[in-house]
Amino acid sequence: MNPARARSGHVSDNGRMTSPDVQDTAGAPEPPAAGAAGAAVLRPRLPSPLLEAGDERFARHGVRLLLKRDDLIHPELVGNKWRKLTPNLEAAAGRTVVTFGGAYSNHLRATAAAGRLLGIPTLGVVRGQELAERPLNPSLARCAADGMRLRFVDRRTYRAKAEPETLAGILRAVDAEDAYVVPEGGSNSPAVRGCQELGRELGDAADVVAVACGTGGTLAGLAAGLAPGRRALGIPVLKGGFLDADVLALQRAAFGARRGLWSLDDRFHFGGYARTTPELDAFAEDFEDRHGLPVERLYVAKMLYGLVALAEEGAFPHGTTVAAVITAAPLP
Repeated sequence: MNPARARSGHVSDNGRMTSPDVQDTAGAPEPPAAGAAGAAVLRPRLPSPLLEAGDERFARHGVRLLLKRDDLIHPELVGNKWRKLTPNLEAAAGRTVVTFGGAYSNHLRATAAAGRLLGIPTLGVVRGQELAERPLNPSLARCAADGMRLRFVDRRTYRAKAEPETLAGILRAVDAEDAYVVPEGGSNSPAVRGCQELGRELGDAADVVAVACGTGGTLAGLAAGLAPGRRALGIPVLKGGFLDADVLALQRAAFGARRGLWSLDDRFHFGGYARTTPELDAFAEDFEDRHGLPVERLYVAKMLYGLVALAEEGAFPHGTTVAAVITAAPLP
């Protein structure tokens, strides 16, 4: 297998004045009031199911495949998004949550859904000011329908969003200076500690646990929670080879030092984030047919493809049990 690796305001249709850079969400359903019980009221399915998947592409190499179905934790806060968002929502304590993402960000979509379900105002800062002039794609449309305000910024500003002065300017521009800020992808110390529970749930059930990586927070927590001697494998979905340093920094911030055994394989990004190829689509369709599992393309398909390729390369010794964490579901 060879993978590819300020303008003036205007009046909206409903008569409200809005800036083209901040999408109007009037007409979205009013969220319920946030309850004191927080995210617990949403009844997550935890621990998530761990299922065996018979697959001859692994079996002929003496490898056993398990699927850790984090996509079944909650119908709207799917997979690692539940584990990463819950501790941040608790820390927000009812304040507006501001976070960041690209046009197809699963994180933005999950944050918007959480805001609607828990009655927490949300604002998504989206990479690409040019997108403000285009119709919303299905992912961003879902965010808006869930009540998230969308602020589009140019790519230079977006790259500098972690700098205090730039962040302060963004928050002033949207009148959210007292907001609780969650970084891109939701990866920060609370999120990493939340993902540690994923490793604890798996315990010693698998020798290698694989997860798709965007910002590295899930891998950082997963590795810290696994039983001694078990290894976490990250499959980045972005180009660049920068995640080693990011995962290590996340672990140091959350735990004070590197934790657990983990590694990354950068070969399966298929050209970068939000990119797919006919080969990847065909692989995902075949996996769906084999296992009855809806395969999300931007993260999960790349991770599963990578595991099949690694098995064929002999990367897993005979007798190895590999668990694939299903961190996302296809967009409805």
